[in-house]
Amino acid sequence: MKRFYYIAILFTFIASAVFPQNQLKKIDGVNFSNVVVTDDFWKPKMEKVATTTLDACIYQTEVKTPRIRNFEKVARHQGEKHEGIYYDDSDVYKALEAMAYSLKNHPDKNLEKKADDWIDKIAAAQLPDGYLNTYFTLTDLSKRWTDMEKHEDYCAGHLIEAAVAYYNTTGKRKLLDVAIKLANHIDSTFRLQNRHWVSGHQEIELALVKLYRVTKNDRYLKLADWYLDQRGKGYGKGTIWDEWKDPAYCQDKVPVKEQTKITGHAVRAMYLYTGAADVSANTNDSGYMDAMKAVWNDVVYRNMYLTGGIGSSGDNEGFSKDYDLPNENAYCETCASVGMVFWNQRMNWLTGDSKYIDVLERSLYNGALDGLSLTGDHFFYGNPLASAGNNSRREWFGTACCPSNIARLVASIGDYIYGKTDDGLWVNLFIGSKTTLQLGGAKVAVNLQTEYPWDGKIKVEFAPEKKTKFALHLRIPGWVTGEPVPGDLYMFADKENTPVTITVNGKNVEFKTENGYAVIDREWKKNDVVEMNLPMNVRRIVSRPEVKQDAGRVAIERGPIVYCVEGADNNKKALNIMLPDNALFNVRDFSILNEKVKAVNFSAPEVSISDDGLNVHTEKKEITAIPYYTWCNRGQNEMEVWIPKKADNIKLNN
Repeated sequence: MKRFYYIAILFTFIASAVFPQNQLKKIDGVNFSNVVVTDDFWKPKMEKVATTTLDACIYQTEVKTPRIRNFEKVARHQGEKHEGIYYDDSDVYKALEAMAYSLKNHPDKNLEKKADDWIDKIAAAQLPDGYLNTYFTLTDLSKRWTDMEKHEDYCAGHLIEAAVAYYNTTGKRKLLDVAIKLANHIDSTFRLQNRHWVSGHQEIELALVKLYRVTKNDRYLKLADWYLDQRGKGYGKGTIWDEWKDPAYCQDKVPVKEQTKITGHAVRAMYLYTGAADVSANTNDSGYMDAMKAVWNDVVYRNMYLTGGIGSSGDNEGFSKDYDLPNENAYCETCASVGMVFWNQRMNWLTGDSKYIDVLERSLYNGALDGLSLTGDHFFYGNPLASAGNNSRREWFGTACCPSNIARLVASIGDYIYGKTDDGLWVNLFIGSKTTLQLGGAKVAVNLQTEYPWDGKIKVEFAPEKKTKFALHLRIPGWVTGEPVPGDLYMFADKENTPVTITVNGKNVEFKTENGYAVIDREWKKNDVVEMNLPMNVRRIVSRPEVKQDAGRVAIERGPIVYCVEGADNNKKALNIMLPDNALFNVRDFSILNEKVKAVNFSAPEVSISDDGLNVHTEKKEITAIPYYTWCNRGQNEMEVWIPKKADNIKLNN
């Protein structure tokens, strides 16, 4: 008997060695709370969010709209009516999450006091059983958890995310305890035999994994997995399906592990797949991973804009059909680009492949950042790639998910710069910053310096407490090696490639390339300096012929930045400009309001039509192209990303 016992023990040991607990997960993220951002590009934006953007969010949340008032009404127990939309609670929580990140980057006693005041009101609105939702509590509590489309667990997810962020920044547990009590209520309500539920708007899945990580209680990881497992089995019929007719709208047509195509609402999809990646990383479930790789390919190879934006259709706030990427009518919700950042970060953690950071970077610098004005107090909900002059940034929206969403992304930018393992450091984004990490058995101070995205010079300084060996993984962006995006949806019109050189302490060093990273594995000592210089040439980009809207057109890119022409710089016109193949580019310093950027100038024909409509004129002009994220900050005017190469692609108006 003992013999079989020892054989069993030996088998278990061998199995654990062959199938390690987290074999899918390659990289750990470095939390924003451990990163100090010093970057000339991002730090001013973070400070703008910490002051102007959050001031706008607070004013709209407390004064102009009834969002905070609803929590106060619940606490008073006087039978008052709910005001606003049933998912408005979520905007309070996203704003709180942005406050938490900002307090780390930009300590402010008044902002912390405001956050604590909101948290007190939220806690006072929580019912004894843990339930927390102002809409149903003030409207009809008997109907709670009866309508999958009413965003109860969506709001709960955002509360959980805010609670984890606030705890990570301040160490205060009040909101975290509220989140735990609410999560326990949801778990006790749903994760029962023969009880089914499909969240109409995904979000809670990724939030529960965050709660699991901070509490170490696997109850929340199991609940996240349960939520994912509910989809695609017909349980949504009668609520979600009745409203939207098609279960694909909220990614409920087939089980998550069987999904291969991107469908439906773009933001819901991004939150779902982010949650699936998180669960996959923590449960070692390759089924989710295989499905996400297939869906990711479908998004990036056939359904993504050059800006990294997604969701072309306003009808469903999401996807239509492959290669349907209209420019002037592009929906491209800001929240969807924020979701692309979330999802691609998790995919990188799981695989260690830099192509996911390539997409993350594209979405971050273009599709998402465009959603925030340079003044920090006006916003885009949708982000078109062409405009006849009828688009404008808004102070707020009835459905106000985007302002607080872009605020929390910018404020938490430190989350996306580094990755690590016990013996490896990944530099993913080139954002000036400092951090101290445990690498190779020693504490290592890291100082990343750069003027990115305007300059390609990257410097990393190390100061380990003692000599220590670890592998540095420096990302080499795909746009450097000839691939603007993974796949061939968009391609450089030219084939020029400039080799990347890397030096250590001023001397050229050989490196191996692995999954898009330059890997330098060596013993590091104090004051070691690694430098890399990325070529910042202006490049023309063309699309696959299947993208009919871009046929005969070309776009401009420099580094990670997509450019556009805007009427404010070009005689109030942008839609009548051509960009022939022989046009030469000149890069110069430029300012848009107070934002210092690099503009791209070129001489090109400008087409006009006479007042009587009988004659067409072509005149060569000096044209200025600006970073796409900066457009529409000087009033309404024309804009174009995909510029016609010839006059026959121009739609002329008097």
